[in-house]
Amino acid sequence: CKKEYMQMYRKTTLISRLGEFGQFCPVSLAETCELFDCSVTDSLEFAAEFRGHYYKMNSQEKLNKFLENPELYVPPLAPHPLPSADMLPKRLTLSELKSRFPKCAELQGYCPVTYQDGQQRYEALVPGNINYAAEYRDRIYTCENKEKLEKFLRSPMKYWDQKLPHKLPPLREPIILTSLPLPGYLEQGIATSLIKAMNAAGCVKPKFPFLSIRRSALVYIAFHLKAFNPKGSEYTRKKYKKKMEQFMERCELITYLSAKMTRKYKEPQFRAIDFDHKLQTFLSLQNIDPING
Repeated sequence: CKKEYMQMYRKTTLISRLGEFGQFCPVSLAETCELFDCSVTDSLEFAAEFRGHYYKMNSQEKLNKFLENPELYVPPLAPHPLPSADMLPKRLTLSELKSRFPKCAELQGYCPVTYQDGQQRYEALVPGNINYAAEYRDRIYTCENKEKLEKFLRSPMKYWDQKLPHKLPPLREPIILTSLPLPGYLEQGIATSLIKAMNAAGCVKPKFPFLSIRRSALVYIAFHLKAFNPKGSEYTRKKYKKKMEQFMERCELITYLSAKMTRKYKEPQFRAIDFDHKLQTFLSLQNIDPING
């Protein structure tokens, strides 16, 4: 309880004695005109006191610069004043964004940072995400991701006033894969995995005892798809990798027996040690389901 009280006291003292820049880093503002908002953390690790006021910096490097020459970063020598409150960018939560209805996002919802940093090229027109919205000069902007939103909040002047080209890309609507025809579904959904499985089947050329070559290849491909499915659970992948290994061991019986089998009868003592066992295993597979057996 005492610790919480001390934290509240320090926070109240800090706010009451903040300098001209509030909780924005004066060094970043002076050097690069960037608005680094340090209020996202209550830590005073990079804070300094000068002329009875507190100033917060966004890094150790900026703090060191401030401590060396604090006069350069505060009035009257500070090159850039902090904009007035109505000229500061504000991050919008989803509920705050909805409360702005019917106001629409600028640039038809495209991310201003991606567009500007992409040199305003056609391919740099990327839709923003409503979870990364900001308000600046009474206008709303939606950014592509959190990183782009932070860049906008630091340098809104760089991104806010842009014009879209006359020709815009068509709206991209999500496609439900299961609504596609079978060839389209296979191409868009599992083409890469299927190609890998077919290549693997072509390399190992599986032939299961008493099963056709075509059926053997199809069973192997099915095992491969299950064993290397990136969306499957680790348990399922391990299960089917083990099944695939067992399947290949049984396929290799044909190669082994064809190499060891002779036209003339051999007494058991003259046969390979594991010949009889593998021959019995081979014969037992005649009525075995290769998938569940």
